[in-house]
Amino acid sequence: MELILVRHPQPLAAPGVCYGSSDLAVANEEMRRVHAALRAQLAAMPELAPLHIYSSPLQRCAGLAKLMGDEVSFDVRLAEMDFGAWELRQWDEIARAEIDAWAADLPHYRPGGGESVLMMAQRVAQFLSELQGAMVKLPPCQPLLVCHAGSIRLLSALASGLPLQEAALAAASSPHKIAYGAMLRLPLACKPV
Repeated sequence: MELILVRHPQPLAAPGVCYGSSDLAVANEEMRRVHAALRAQLAAMPELAPLHIYSSPLQRCAGLAKLMGDEVSFDVRLAEMDFGAWELRQWDEIARAEIDAWAADLPHYRPGGGESVLMMAQRVAQFLSELQGAMVKLPPCQPLLVCHAGSIRLLSALASGLPLQEAALAAASSPHKIAYGAMLRLPLACKPV
């Protein structure tokens, strides 16, 4: 089995803003541009089975997912990390001591009192495990997930076989190089539930 992972289009947010689980819109022209590019990429892969689309319910993902197909399974476990009181604040306005505390304990620290990377990894791992089990029972289809950079990094780490805590640390410490609208193909084994 292979997952197709798509990062949402660039949301309407000022540069340098922490927006994790905040539900931000995307400009219409940006949504159309990313949709057209994604459609072209998928058309160049005729070997794909029919798409089964899963998406974070946040509108920057949901809007693109709805353009991709009529049937979309929205799952909150694919949402970006909740940064609590840091949400919608400029990164340079967050106290350096708080950011240093997070850097000192990437898997367990809860930025802004929100969610830790390990907490996010647990929900993403649960989604992935259920998906792997479901793929054994479903007719042949191609799972396409529209989600966030954090979710994509965690899915990649989990698919590599790392234990949960190691996957959380690997995802949190990996450089953020996933462009808005980027598509990644991730090999993944199916497993019975």
